[in-house]
Amino acid sequence: MKQFIGLICALSVLSCAEGEKKEEISIEDKAKEIHEKVITIDTHDDINVNNFTDSINYTQNLNTQVNLPKMKAGGLDVAWLIVYTGQDTLTDAGYAKASENAMAKFDAIHKLCEEIAPDEIELALTSNDVRRIQKAGKKVAMIGVENAYPMGEDFSNFEKYHKLGARYVSLAHNGHSQFSDSNTGERDSIWSFNGLSDIGKDAVKEMNRLGIMIDVSHPSKEAMKQMIALSKAPIIASHSSARALCDHSRNLDDEQLLMMKENGGVVQTVAFGSYLNTEKNDKRSEYMKGVYKNVADSLQMDWYERSQFGSLTNEQRASFFKNYREVVAVAEELVKGDESAPPAVDVGDFVNHIDYMVKLMGIDHVGISSDFDGGGGIAGWSDASETFNVTLELVKRGYSEEEISKLWGGNLLRVLDEVQAIAEN
Repeated sequence: MKQFIGLICALSVLSCAEGEKKEEISIEDKAKEIHEKVITIDTHDDINVNNFTDSINYTQNLNTQVNLPKMKAGGLDVAWLIVYTGQDTLTDAGYAKASENAMAKFDAIHKLCEEIAPDEIELALTSNDVRRIQKAGKKVAMIGVENAYPMGEDFSNFEKYHKLGARYVSLAHNGHSQFSDSNTGERDSIWSFNGLSDIGKDAVKEMNRLGIMIDVSHPSKEAMKQMIALSKAPIIASHSSARALCDHSRNLDDEQLLMMKENGGVVQTVAFGSYLNTEKNDKRSEYMKGVYKNVADSLQMDWYERSQFGSLTNEQRASFFKNYREVVAVAEELVKGDESAPPAVDVGDFVNHIDYMVKLMGIDHVGISSDFDGGGGIAGWSDASETFNVTLELVKRGYSEEEISKLWGGNLLRVLDEVQAIAEN
């Protein structure tokens, strides 16, 4: 009798285990089905023009976080490729140098879409373009401008950039530009304009006229407030998260998030470790410093810490960034079984920010971005090939297909449509 009861218990446990396994598979299958159906849009992917040549380009699985093989592997449909220029002096010489850099990036994106891989990726200018290209089975490129600094004080450049495909522009980056104060002013409380300059205010009107989305991810809080007050159209934060969960000046506080909701805009949650959980990120980073150095030494590659960057030659910088992804990948693989390694910021931390902002602002005002190849990437979404993991986590949290579709790009395209409609009227 005892043996019979024991057998019944064993079968019961086995049945429960199988049931749990089936449920787990069911969640993953549901996530895969949703991931294949929705249009997945990442609003911030940096580029290096050296990866847009006839011999080295995005048709190859390079050591970049974004390229066509990785987009296909992860089911990422749309990558906003970024024309980024760092902040320099507010002089004609500085503007000219920055303009040259910006034009090189515009040219690189067009070359990818028009010469290198026109059968695989196409540049989109509208939401209808996005849907048409995606339906045709190709990947989609869109263009965002991170820092209007290269435009100098020539307003015709806004129209020039628009004609080249720019569909969002940030008026500042890390450092105050001629248009706007940057969030970096929080470090020393030194501001150039207490928000926007006079030409910055005119720039808001010009972007409204042209149908360019205004990006507030890097400008200061006061500048953002002024942009919302001046803009006739909704605005976006192309790669920012919730300051209530992570107190970093690049994130938006509750007041800003509610202003974005009122404005009808969208905040694209960013998968950047130190903007999601600074304490967790810092512990992991400190531990990994030694691992990276050991890996680089074993591979006979140059490796430097951020504190050394200011003293590096152009050749040393180029060597470092060429080797960076390979060193990091090897190091991360090495520590997988290391129980003493602090946990990395992961997809769960990322979706915590989505949860928070959805609860505060509503599902219609939150989106997704990575900042890949610009410092972004977290455990579970370290490059475009792991894009599905974000959808899987959203399904596990109970988001519906309709909600996931909005988060992955529906909200962003809705804002783009509204901005362009206002420009046409």
